[in-house]
Amino acid sequence: MPEGHTIHRLAERHRKLFAGRPVAVSSPQGRFAADALRVDGRVLEDTSAHGKHLFHHYEDGPTIHVHLGLYGKFSDGDGQPPAPVGEIRMRMANGEHWLDLRGPAACEPLDPAQLDALRARLGPDPLDDGSDGGSAYRIIKDSSRPLMALLMDQSVVAGAGLIYVTESLFRAGLPPTTPGTKLSRRKWNEIWQDLRVLMRAGVAEGRIDTVHSAHTPEAMGRPPRVDRHGGEVYVYRRTGQPCLVCATPVRTAQLNARNAYWCPRCQKAR
Repeated sequence: MPEGHTIHRLAERHRKLFAGRPVAVSSPQGRFAADALRVDGRVLEDTSAHGKHLFHHYEDGPTIHVHLGLYGKFSDGDGQPPAPVGEIRMRMANGEHWLDLRGPAACEPLDPAQLDALRARLGPDPLDDGSDGGSAYRIIKDSSRPLMALLMDQSVVAGAGLIYVTESLFRAGLPPTTPGTKLSRRKWNEIWQDLRVLMRAGVAEGRIDTVHSAHTPEAMGRPPRVDRHGGEVYVYRRTGQPCLVCATPVRTAQLNARNAYWCPRCQKAR
């Protein structure tokens, strides 16, 4: 599932392609046809993202909410859209650009009350400049759940997925099994600010890089990481490989039905 930086990049991309002009909206697949009619021909005023949720805001119309889930993806291009191929849930076009959405977990219109209710179910987004993460810490400090599970819970922190959570805990020197009750406000502030920095870089670069300059391939004289997720990381999916800081083999184990990765030396329990 795409992490939050990808959804913010999509919001920026869709704003650039379509905002401020009427948009033809359809559903070649047919599943979104009735709802597409509610915004077809309206002006797309703006786009936004909160965590892993994308929103298209239409003038005098509902907001279209998209959650890509595990299989959803967008494609776009210039000029007239090509003949539909495959299961296209939603198609947008304005004469200059086109966009197709396939396989989302959600593609639905929301009225203002429904939009507010959805946002209320989500935790603060590290990419939201107006949030200090305080509401997330109030939940974390009272929970005995592992930090990895808490930070991946979208009702606690919105947008951070397995890679960002894994890497931010390494950079904080905390094992993924650390109970929320053991996290100080000072340490939480460090993690929150680190997530903001890492995810902003992800928006800018379109990839997740979490290693400091001293541990890059160039600085260490090592080969670049080869992985379908891309980016340079400390422990994510590096099971058995030497830690880039201390050379201890990286470990992995199942935690809350997800693979946890950590360095037993750099993230030694306190």
